[in-house]
Amino acid sequence: MPYIDANVSVKLDDEKIEKIKSDFGKAITLIPGKSESYLMVKISDGCNLFFKGDSSPAAMCSVSIFGSADDQSCEALTKEICDILEREADIPSSRTYVKFRFVDTWGYNGFLF
Repeated sequence: MPYIDANVSVKLDDEKIEKIKSDFGKAITLIPGKSESYLMVKISDGCNLFFKGDSSPAAMCSVSIFGSADDQSCEALTKEICDILEREADIPSSRTYVKFRFVDTWGYNGFLF
């Protein structure tokens, strides 16, 4: 049950959004036991983000994971998310935050895991 919520300050066309979504689907497999088959992605573009008091291109991503993941896997996913956003949205990795949240209870399809 992973969820990636990406808020980016740049405006993206539909093709870029689709590419980022697809690349996030591949990247989530860096977390053991996670796959695109249950991944939900939200991409909000054109957000007013200010980092270090500056409005240059930036991104804030939140990754929610049912259960937990080790630091090595989270670091690998962080690097991949930063690389994807740098490649597809021209947002420098140095202006991208990735926050992880581990969830013990997750609802889906009318029941809880």
